Amino acid sequence: MTKSISSRYAFLLAVTIFILVPGAVCRADEDNPLARILVTGQGNVDVAPDMAVLTLTVTREAETARAALDANSAAMNDVLAAMKAEGIETRDLQTTGFSIQPRYSYPSPKSSAERAPPSIVGYTVYNSLTVRIRDIGAVGAILDTSVTLGVNEGGNIMLTNEDPSAAITQARINAMQDAMAKAKTLAEAAGVKPGKLLEISEQSYNPRPMLMAGAEMGMARSADAVPVATGENTYRVTVNVSYAIDQ
Repeated sequence: MTKSISSRYAFLLAVTIFILVPGAVCRADEDNPLARILVTGQGNVDVAPDMAVLTLTVTREAETARAALDANSAAMNDVLAAMKAEGIETRDLQTTGFSIQPRYSYPSPKSSAERAPPSIVGYTVYNSLTVRIRDIGAVGAILDTSVTLGVNEGGNIMLTNEDPSAAITQARINAMQDAMAKAKTLAEAAGVKPGKLLEISEQSYNPRPMLMAGAEMGMARSADAVPVATGENTYRVTVNVSYAIDQ
């Protein structure tokens, strides 16, 4: 009986030591944090856009909703046919807005006590089309054609890249090289050496598509295509890097 109690006591003592020792090690690590070098690297890549996204709107007014809709549909059908004739694929044409709105007249009250109710005097129909143009050199001509065929609102242009993955990869490489160079410079200035790489985190910033002001929607066709300046898109990656200090 005494031998059994002794064995049980020894077992409990061993378990207690096993639990307490790791806790003591953790506290020691917290009291003596690992010396580190923390740096932030940035990498940018500028790329010319290879795709344009247009928003084109046809607006028509008439005394009745039916007449306004018919006029709008006829004009939009002409625009769609012209887009396909320019080589725009069906997958790159999407209706993104449609509405029928009454137009009201608000007569002046004959007196402060008498206010006449507004009356409907007509209807306005809006139909918006989003067009992806993969041949960015054709943007000006397509804009010009769409206005001739009846587009009279919108014209916003977003210049973007269909597949920016290669640019982002290069920006990531540039950011890491920038971080490594900074860590080396800081270590040399402090008289130490950068040691083991401990941690890397990344933040990517894809540019918003370059938005150009809406083209003026007149009904007259210009002698030349609408001028479009494409510029460049900037893809940016930031990395946070942690190195141990090799003393």
